[in-house]
Amino acid sequence: MNKKRLFIGALTLVFLLSGCGIFNKERRQQTKIKENMSQAIGVNGYLWRSSLDSLEALPLLEANPASGIIMTDWFSDPAAPYERLKINVLISDMRLRADALRVKIIRQELQDGVWVTAPVQAGTEKKIEDTILTRARILWIQKIDSQ
Repeated sequence: MNKKRLFIGALTLVFLLSGCGIFNKERRQQTKIKENMSQAIGVNGYLWRSSLDSLEALPLLEANPASGIIMTDWFSDPAAPYERLKINVLISDMRLRADALRVKIIRQELQDGVWVTAPVQAGTEKKIEDTILTRARILWIQKIDSQ
């Protein structure tokens, strides 16, 4: 149980540190993706942008605005090197709707030199979805207020 709390705490820390600039290489890659993204994407732009913003501290493997798929590469918290995570985000609609967003977390633990799939703490995927949706709503409100 302590390992799960440590892991969730570490995951929360990664999201909090995303704005601190400690992950410069990944941030440059994500900035490049954002700059190359055209206005005409296949999914809701607010969900897309907020998903990238929420995952900016993590190493991206794929970000395809036409299909709405964002995949991180495996990453580990230095405090828990025996665990690693991979996060996949799917945006499936042009509308800003909660049911247009799905987050899937894959968690693995190192056991006897082999990475083994392990359960993710209940509610973790939902918390990330809520973070992305909240950020998308803020972006939408800012856009409305600026007009």
